[in-house]
Amino acid sequence: MAFMDSYMKKLDCLSFKGLYNSDFFLTWEKTDAELKAVFTAADALQCLRKENISAKIFDSGLAVSLFRDNSTRTRFSFASACNMLGLEIQDLDEGKSQISHGETIRETANMISFMADVIGIRDDMYIGRGNSYMHQVADAAEGGYRDGILQQRPTLINLQCDIDHPTQSMADMLHIIHEFGGIENLRGKKIAMTWAYSPSYGKPLSVPQGIVGLMTRMGMNVVLAHPEGYEIMPDVEKTARKNADLSNGSFSKTNSMEEAFRNADIVYPKSWAPFSAMEKRTDLYGAGDTDGIRQLEKELLQENALHKTWTCSEKMMSLTKSGKALYMHCLPADISGVSCSEGEVEAGIFDRYRIQLYNQAGFKPYIIAAMILLSKTAEPQRLLHRLETCAVKRVKL
Repeated sequence: MAFMDSYMKKLDCLSFKGLYNSDFFLTWEKTDAELKAVFTAADALQCLRKENISAKIFDSGLAVSLFRDNSTRTRFSFASACNMLGLEIQDLDEGKSQISHGETIRETANMISFMADVIGIRDDMYIGRGNSYMHQVADAAEGGYRDGILQQRPTLINLQCDIDHPTQSMADMLHIIHEFGGIENLRGKKIAMTWAYSPSYGKPLSVPQGIVGLMTRMGMNVVLAHPEGYEIMPDVEKTARKNADLSNGSFSKTNSMEEAFRNADIVYPKSWAPFSAMEKRTDLYGAGDTDGIRQLEKELLQENALHKTWTCSEKMMSLTKSGKALYMHCLPADISGVSCSEGEVEAGIFDRYRIQLYNQAGFKPYIIAAMILLSKTAEPQRLLHRLETCAVKRVKL
């Protein structure tokens, strides 16, 4: 049997036409079948790579990236995914564009899209701004295509916004699927999404929100743990509860890291800033209040320092299922004694799970590539079959 057959058969059993010619903003806007199609396509693309077969579905074209926050993994994952599919990357540096001279979002979106098939945006710093900005860009590109200005309508991929980090949570989910031997084995598994101490300020909410928003779709028992005052967006919590009810899983909250870790199959200790503080920071930046921003940073660092016991220690890991829960992190982690004196995780634990952590990160290029492929291809099964049959070698051995 050809090695692509299993992936094509899985896709045949799924209804995912809604992904065609669509954008990817939030995971909870997609159906279960559409999410499973992304996972399946990602696995198929990774299989092609392992077999040294080219996955170039584009003969030419542009992929535009706009990062309004620093990034290593997501930036290179987006570049890798687009290059794998045959697209050339162009990074939009707002400081070198006409945006700083007052160019409108509508104009920018059209000017960067003349030969663009994909636009990836990371805008996670300001509450109420990032996801909204992405929608404005997508709507402007849709208008340009409808008006005949653009020959193709570029797909917009959310590379992290103020609400969700879909490429991260989907990569995390695929990692868990592989670790536990299939999506069908995740029902009833306990995952602890917990806040952890960091000596830095203002980490986005989108990772914990993405995790509770997605993992509750799989019938898992999701526990969100944080000190009092470190709440995430209320709307995301509502989404998580709704998802858990529909999947016969559960979603609960606690102010105890120990309670969250107890008998957990998976732990995800990660720092984030309180929702209320992120709202305040957005207002301060909007007002150009640099003194207010410095004062807020000082207050948040002082508050963080009150919760240094919230760290992934050997003692904490001993509470998990058989003391061997899967440790996860989106990276970079604040590693005690390595990247900081005290942080999110002890060095011994991080080193013990280092290979798995790097494998976790390694799924992101394939998730992004799968999102693009399913958006641009009406019949991905036929395309995957053609790629396998033609078997163009990526490296001429």
